[in-house]
Amino acid sequence: MKIAVAGYGGLGKAVCKAAEKCKDVELYAVFSRRDKKILNYKENVSVYPFYEAEKHAQKVDVLINCMGSAYDLPKTTPFLAGFFNQVDSFDTHAKIQSHFERTDKRAKEGKKLTLICAGWDPGLFSLARLYLGCAIPEGTDYTFWGEGVSRGHTNAIRQIPGVVDAVQYTVPISSVVKSVRAGEMPKLKECEMHKRVCYVVPEVGADTRRIAEEIKHMPEYFSDYDTTVNFIDYESFLVDHSRERHGGSVIRCDGKSLGEFSLKLSSNTAFTADVLLSFARAVYKMSKSGETGCITPFDVKPRDLFALGDDERMKRL
Repeated sequence: MKIAVAGYGGLGKAVCKAAEKCKDVELYAVFSRRDKKILNYKENVSVYPFYEAEKHAQKVDVLINCMGSAYDLPKTTPFLAGFFNQVDSFDTHAKIQSHFERTDKRAKEGKKLTLICAGWDPGLFSLARLYLGCAIPEGTDYTFWGEGVSRGHTNAIRQIPGVVDAVQYTVPISSVVKSVRAGEMPKLKECEMHKRVCYVVPEVGADTRRIAEEIKHMPEYFSDYDTTVNFIDYESFLVDHSRERHGGSVIRCDGKSLGEFSLKLSSNTAFTADVLLSFARAVYKMSKSGETGCITPFDVKPRDLFALGDDERMKRL
């Protein structure tokens, strides 16, 4: 499977690194808006300007779109869907339906296949909610994220003018987690289950009050949550906030039975990169069968995620 990567931030770099470990994957190129000389210096990989991506479409089996959900993917995923088979990790839950519809239209016009929301939530946690819903049909779902670094929320803060760097930690409220695991089935909104803690390095002379207000009022990301914004210097940021640990749990309960699927990740970005590659493998197989349009992880046969053959997969799993 010959892949290309669109976007060369943290996730794009992680996908390139993960691809090196896959015997069935060949990295064709990176498409980026960044300076080509800098990228070639960091990685031994062909780099082309993002605006030239469509010129290479016939040489790529699957494009992995590693741009950010807040500002880039709503535009770039539908655009690229007309030229490439594609996978993205769009994670703005409230906008998934509209993202799907725009992408589906473009992909069908171009007779290509795009899978959206291939991360761990949405993505693996979506599948966990589906499977647990089948096993406990009358239950209630609870999804907890963290404590850890949210890639999408962090990227959204970094786009704010005056921000040098930032990180956002999603923190489950411990008393709520304890209540759910005890089978008490509290009625809660997501914003009542978590709080958000941000650490921001501002530019010299930046209006920190404006930045804090812009963060706290950002729709779909922070506006409904108890959000704390801390401003720190860059040296402290590098020492205390350079790790990307994350994780969480999906819990479903009906008062008698309880099911739980959980993840504890040392690197959110590296984990997401491996998930994207697995779903890219599935898109490659499905596209060869003639499927087009937009799909989600719900539409993928589990066996298509693996490079293993049928006999080895059956034996091991």
